[in-house]
Amino acid sequence: MLQGRELAPFRKRLLGWFRQFRRDLPWRRTKDPYRIWLSEIMLQQTRVAAAIPYYERFLERFPDIQTLAAAPQEEVLRLWSGLGYYSRARNLQKAAQQIVAKHGGRFPRSAEEVLALPGIGEYTAAAVLSIAFGEKYAVLDGNVARVLARLGAIRGDLRASQRWQKLQETADKYLDPKSPGDWNQAMMELGATLCTPKSPQCLLCPVSQFCEGRKLGIAESLPEKRKKRATVEVTLAVAVFMDGNGSTFLLPPPVSTEVSISADHIPTLVSRMWHFPAVSVTGDPAAKLRVYLRKLLPGARNGDLRFAAAGKVRHAVTYRDITLLPFRVDVKKLPEVPGAKHVALAGVSSFTVSNLTRKVARAALAAAPHVPEERRE
Repeated sequence: MLQGRELAPFRKRLLGWFRQFRRDLPWRRTKDPYRIWLSEIMLQQTRVAAAIPYYERFLERFPDIQTLAAAPQEEVLRLWSGLGYYSRARNLQKAAQQIVAKHGGRFPRSAEEVLALPGIGEYTAAAVLSIAFGEKYAVLDGNVARVLARLGAIRGDLRASQRWQKLQETADKYLDPKSPGDWNQAMMELGATLCTPKSPQCLLCPVSQFCEGRKLGIAESLPEKRKKRATVEVTLAVAVFMDGNGSTFLLPPPVSTEVSISADHIPTLVSRMWHFPAVSVTGDPAAKLRVYLRKLLPGARNGDLRFAAAGKVRHAVTYRDITLLPFRVDVKKLPEVPGAKHVALAGVSSFTVSNLTRKVARAALAAAPHVPEERRE
């Protein structure tokens, strides 16, 4: 850990570098806590380049906390669709509703009140409070932890509770009390652009002279790799019904709020959004799908359904490696399923669906040459 006289030049060099070379990102042009909060939530599990267009579209529709709080959840999810990890969007809206109900629509300024909001933890609270309000809270995320591990030549699993707590204490000590918002962004920027997981650019680093990891020649091997959870293989057979006009139907978002530890839990895999009929399979996927459809469509003459395989699609959700086996089911008339929505197959992506459902729709569309050209995307 840097001591005494080293802290002042360390802070000066890092802040000087950040103010000269920082990326021009839309959420850095504002002190609005709502916009900063939104960016922090979007950037969880999402790259900056991918998040920017979503951020701009989201703000165009929901420019403030009140608008977000009052919106239908399905519309919020539709504008989030494609970013993944949809619990972020659900919690974002719940928090907005709580801010309207308990704080008059103004983002709270105390750490205790911020941490009481759904979906906000220590990191997000520190980021918003420091950047928007200049409060003296140091952030600690993966990028910052990596920078600190290299600066202090810290070995072992950084996420181990005691080690993470030590890192937070170090981050707190290094925080520049005069510019906490810029300081936190500088630490994150350093980790995102120069002190990267692989091949850190030590020669360009503004604070390399303070780095114990570089002095010992071990910067590139830090932090030590964590053991990853074993990948679980899941295979889903998916039915895409189609009539002669190129229309299909989607099942409504599952209403169950139960959290399942099963790797093939369908509501989790479709992100609790509109989806095609799907079932986890081993063995003959078409046979298993017929059994499932017999329960879903008790009045239909299941044996008359014509199945046509529409290829194979790969998808990943956290630790799951998913093989999607779409089957086109051609019918003269779409069956009536309670709560289902009839849509053009080519227009599925405009609804509140997950990337998994989008991939299935594209595969089925590509395997359906009879769909009128004007109805294709």
